[in-house]
Amino acid sequence: MSTDLSGRGSLDPAPTTPHITTRPALHVAMLGLTASLLGYALFAAWLGIHAHDYLTARDRATATASGVVAEDGVGDEDDIRVRWTDSSGHTHVQRFGIYDTDRYEKGRRFPVAYDPGAADPRGFPADPDETAAEDDLLIPVFLLGVAMLPLWGVWAWRGLRFRLTARRPGRPMTAAVRFGERLPTMWHGSATTWLVLAEPGRPERPVRWQRVMWHPALDAHVGQIPVTVRHAGRGRRPAVVELADGTRLVPLDRLRHSAPAYPLLDDQEAVPNDLRDAFVIPSGTVLRPAHAWWHQGALTAALGTVMGVTGAFLTADGTLVAVVGWALAGATLLTASWSLAAPRP
Repeated sequence: MSTDLSGRGSLDPAPTTPHITTRPALHVAMLGLTASLLGYALFAAWLGIHAHDYLTARDRATATASGVVAEDGVGDEDDIRVRWTDSSGHTHVQRFGIYDTDRYEKGRRFPVAYDPGAADPRGFPADPDETAAEDDLLIPVFLLGVAMLPLWGVWAWRGLRFRLTARRPGRPMTAAVRFGERLPTMWHGSATTWLVLAEPGRPERPVRWQRVMWHPALDAHVGQIPVTVRHAGRGRRPAVVELADGTRLVPLDRLRHSAPAYPLLDDQEAVPNDLRDAFVIPSGTVLRPAHAWWHQGALTAALGTVMGVTGAFLTADGTLVAVVGWALAGATLLTASWSLAAPRP
């Protein structure tokens, strides 16, 4: 029997619910990892290309003009507007991002470097310490990478822990399926799946609560069911629970001695997540999926994109570089966080 993250070895889904995947853990993990890796690659490429263009243009700026700060304290970053004149006599008014806001106040001199061969030259700070423009392109790539590394690490650790724990000796127990409704946030949905583990013959005295990634095999079980619990020694380390049909469930949190703070519904009280479950379906009827299994992830990515675009207009004046960059970052972060929350389709 395989012990991969997908819980391979489970029964095929019931014929009345063909839209539910039999490998939800693996599919959600692959969606989250693929979306986050692709999103970060696009984000880094977008800002990296513009950073390269900026640095290349700055290297061609070999002439220097003496500009005057026409306005300071511009925007949230206290940028300045500088009036300067090139060698052809054309006057330019250009906005610059700077670090030394106390030095470059209104009326002060601000040296501007430019390409003397360009028909409409672009100005660059001649002060080598004023690198705000290029830093705005390079530092976000580093920061998003730092934010994504823990998210990727969680999936790696979750898969490794599952494999190692699944090889441990098993202990027969009984389990009851419970569905929780926690307060939803932009990072995760409300639905959670719990197993209440008890000693065989003593279901009235649960000994542990284990939160797991949802699996369609759980929907077919009502009441107390026999399971095999594999645990890495004593303590509250997560346990891999194996159903009678061989399905191995991926644990999310540590074993608990008490129930979570939010209420849990048992498998009979849980509200169906598909309106069609409220009707009697004739035998042999082929049901079409209400939504694809990745539908919620796509909505989360869209929400992240909207939030990113909004953030670009609020903090970066809505430039094209900022809008695309923020949109990619928002979609990437929200999709990665959503997948880690083990959503239930």
